[in-house]
Amino acid sequence: MNCSISGEVPEEPVVSRNSGLLFEKRLIERHISDYGKCPITGEPLTMDDIVPIKTGKIVKPRPVQAASIPGMLGMFQNEWDGLMLSNFALEQQLHTARQELSHALYQHDAACRVIARLKKERDEARSLLAQAERQYPVSALNAPTANAPVLSNGKRAAEDEDLAPGAKKIHPGISSSVISELTDCNAALSQQRKKRQIPATLAPIEALESYTQISSHPFHKTNKQGIISLDILYSKDLIATGGIDTNAVIFDRPSGQILSTLSGHSKKVTSVKFVAQGESILTGSADKTVRLWQGSDDGNYNCRHILKDHTAEVQAVTVHATNNYFVTASLDGSWCFYELSSGTCLTQVFDSSGSSEGYTSAAFHPDGLILGTGTTESLVKIWDVKSQANVARFDGHAGPVTAISFSENGYFLATAAHDGVKLWDLRKLKNFRNFAPYDSETPTNSVEFDHSGSYLAIAGSDIRIYQVANVKSEWNCIKTFPDLSGTGKATCVKFGADSKYIAVGSMDRNLRIFGLPGEDAPSES
Repeated sequence: MNCSISGEVPEEPVVSRNSGLLFEKRLIERHISDYGKCPITGEPLTMDDIVPIKTGKIVKPRPVQAASIPGMLGMFQNEWDGLMLSNFALEQQLHTARQELSHALYQHDAACRVIARLKKERDEARSLLAQAERQYPVSALNAPTANAPVLSNGKRAAEDEDLAPGAKKIHPGISSSVISELTDCNAALSQQRKKRQIPATLAPIEALESYTQISSHPFHKTNKQGIISLDILYSKDLIATGGIDTNAVIFDRPSGQILSTLSGHSKKVTSVKFVAQGESILTGSADKTVRLWQGSDDGNYNCRHILKDHTAEVQAVTVHATNNYFVTASLDGSWCFYELSSGTCLTQVFDSSGSSEGYTSAAFHPDGLILGTGTTESLVKIWDVKSQANVARFDGHAGPVTAISFSENGYFLATAAHDGVKLWDLRKLKNFRNFAPYDSETPTNSVEFDHSGSYLAIAGSDIRIYQVANVKSEWNCIKTFPDLSGTGKATCVKFGADSKYIAVGSMDRNLRIFGLPGEDAPSES
């Protein structure tokens, strides 16, 4: 009877109660301590299942070769030969492995060289294309007539281009039909707001308290790091980011893939906005231009209009609720009201008081007849879009107003500046609450209500989420996220659909997504 493991006659035989197999005691005990199961059947096996077998002392017979000195010498010679053959085989395998490794390293080095060359050629091609677009916009080639008063790329006709310095361009103005469209939209949205209820799918406070970073995506170039603008298209869960590297990136969050990179601006992209269902995208830049990008069937976006009505950095772009018009605000002290379909500037509004302050932020009221703007001189100005009149001014901030956001209920306005965040009651036109989350050396860069008006996000040296209450009740801080970029500057923040996640841009090149761990989170890019 032989051991089921070694195949030899056991010195201390034992048998398994479960399988009836015979084993050498020391071998089966070691196997059970390592694996806890039978080595033959794979069934669970413990020490208690082993029964020793009592036998007489076994004397192993001496092999015939070991019975004489010549026989033992022959055994040793055979073992030596086998050892030499095994050593030779190992040396052959080592030599083959070294050759394969050398070949793989050579291929890797060659591939790295090819990739580096292709990247260099790609960057050079992009640079040449951007220069060509600035000099000869593509859409100008598709203009129906060479003498049209307004070209399709947003540039004015030749007579406007030849205006003397300091002269103002002539704009057609906001017509009665446009005002009627804005008024009808306002009436419809106001009626809907009266019946508005908090959606049942909105993330509860308990969920936001458990949010943590679930993904990070490096979009922009490493030599010019910084994401300074952000927007989300809720219907398709697309995220657009604008960077200091002059590019805007369109990102599909569910798949974790970059859909398109919009190149063409010559300076940082200060604002990016989706229009309607994402068929169009607006980008504003420090190069004084606004670009309107049109989506194509292949998923890319082509520049359809280049708008050059401003004479200084464009700081903000905001889209009207009709998705037919949009407003741009600039450091030149004006805001422009555009028609989306044609790229025509209907009116350019300067402050009638003669103030030289520039605009640093802008946002439409949810109903669309009120426009809010923030200035370099710490003022918040409220405008009547129909008459383009400044109907209210809020002061009290310190430093430029970096961001403004209207609540979905239409009653509250949040503004951010160097000294923190102020909340304004638009019914009484007064400030009712202040947040100063950071020290005097740290500005607040962004403030944003969620789409339901239930939460408020603030971004500076970290990101803080508040529960929205009323004028008299306390607005409690639900969650504080650290700035994981290491720069100490979170520049923009935006709630996802139903606040199921929060997107944050910082002064590194990464877009960070905060949400519930393991819930619909794409892998890191």
